[in-house]
Amino acid sequence: MTPTQMLSIAEVITELDIPRSTFYRWLHTGRGPKSVKLPNGKVRIRRGDLDTWLAAYERHVA
Repeated sequence: MTPTQMLSIAEVITELDIPRSTFYRWLHTGRGPKSVKLPNGKVRIRRGDLDTWLAAYERHVA
């Protein structure tokens, strides 16, 4: 996958193993990854934005 590949909501929630409602709550509260709303109303997330967002939540266990 390339950093500019666009993922659907279904692909993201499958990858994260979370309910759709949780993902939308994160988006609406500003806690989710950057998203792009297309002219047709569909929402997409760039692969690179999802990876960056996930990296911000990584914890290093010592």
